[in-house]
Amino acid sequence: MTGFAEHRSIATVALVVANYDEAISWYVDRLGFVLTEDVDLGGGKRWVTITPGKGQGARLLLAEASDDAQRHAVGNQTGGRVFLFLETDDFARDHALMLEKGVDFREAPRVEPYGTVAVFVDLHGNLWDLIQPKR
Repeated sequence: MTGFAEHRSIATVALVVANYDEAISWYVDRLGFVLTEDVDLGGGKRWVTITPGKGQGARLLLAEASDDAQRHAVGNQTGGRVFLFLETDDFARDHALMLEKGVDFREAPRVEPYGTVAVFVDLHGNLWDLIQPKR
């Protein structure tokens, strides 16, 4: 035992975006995410969180870039690697719906030892995996 609580989880991941409203619209309309919080913090800052579907998994905190360093990170938070992994229980359904809604997939779906997966990009160019894990 390390002394830490046994029941911990990553609850929120910050995603630097160019504009709050543009990002909310993209994630809600194209990926089917739900806007869970939008709180004015003053000074142009907001606490904006979204979750996939019915709130499973970690929330995304949409953080509008406020300086040059943050603006340079928009779309490249992980140096060109896949950043986030959107798990689904029905890859074919979600892949088809995302294509219909204009999501840009960078590859055809492929089957890997860990599941069915395809890389897509968000509105700023961050790489994501849509994945249906093998169970």
